[in-house]
Amino acid sequence: MTERKPPGVSFESFVDRQIREAADRGEFARLPGLGKPLASLDAPYDELWWIKGKLHREGFSPLPPALALRKEAEDARAQALAAPTEARARAVLAEVNGKIRTALRRPPPGPPLNLAEFDVEAVLAERRASRPAERGPDRGADS
Repeated sequence: MTERKPPGVSFESFVDRQIREAADRGEFARLPGLGKPLASLDAPYDELWWIKGKLHREGFSPLPPALALRKEAEDARAQALAAPTEARARAVLAEVNGKIRTALRRPPPGPPLNLAEFDVEAVLAERRASRPAERGPDRGADS
């Protein structure tokens, strides 16, 4: 716990003494990020840097929920097409379809959703058509 500055001692020398004692105890030796460059050192100055960082750490999106779900659906489709196996592609599509289904039942605030669930078999057919014939032990198990 931080001690109070005693009367008659200048503030600067009081703070300097606390820093020196903490350094002697090794409290600065194991700080996270020690020896790593600051991530935003080369970035242009932004007055709202702290607010944007806080929103990012808390998981808030700058997009309205409907637009964020549209973006997530686009990304999920691309992931499904690039998935190494059909089982993984199905899992990605099932996850995003669940979110779309929920949003269609209870529309989020903001612009219209304009989304429908993915036809899993149609996306998988497109995935198969875009790849050379897959052969191997994984093919038979997850087709």
